[in-house]
Amino acid sequence: MGLVEVFLVAVGLSMDAFAVSICKGLGMRRVNYRHAVVIALFFGGFQAGMPVLGYLLASNFTGLVEPFAHWIAFGLLAYIGGKMIWDAAHEGPEGEQVEEDTQRLDMPELAMLSVATSIDALAVGVSYAMLGVQIAWPAALIGITTFCFSFVGVVIGNRIGARWERRATLVGGIVLVCIGIKVVLEHYGLLP
Repeated sequence: MGLVEVFLVAVGLSMDAFAVSICKGLGMRRVNYRHAVVIALFFGGFQAGMPVLGYLLASNFTGLVEPFAHWIAFGLLAYIGGKMIWDAAHEGPEGEQVEEDTQRLDMPELAMLSVATSIDALAVGVSYAMLGVQIAWPAALIGITTFCFSFVGVVIGNRIGARWERRATLVGGIVLVCIGIKVVLEHYGLLP
């Protein structure tokens, strides 16, 4: 498998993380580049690690995880998206949100989002194992590509969300739920 093919796979895998990064940026009053780097490291790290995990587990445990992977991704995305929708509907008037909420990252939530957006990378690792492709450099390229897309996504999300914070949070939650639904529909062949 050549560099172009692996890069296209990396771009495809990073799109869910990019969309979720935009959602994370929506909730920031101003761009916090340290947070953007942490978010990008989470998404890039999980996107790089999951193919390696899939590669290593390909022969032993694929049958155990694969039938449920789409439901796991859906559940995590629906939970986080639902929480964002709830928060947007139940916070005070626009601009009244407590400033310290935007000053820290929710690490458990970020870990769940990272897992949810990288489950498809696990399947890619399984595929690479079956094709006999060495996993080290594709995993690194997938991680770097996702890191870049995620960082840019946080910045873009902040630019959009700084003006319409509550509405943007609501839309971000809806987008996460829709991504979860898309994962399930793709699994059942209802979407290409």
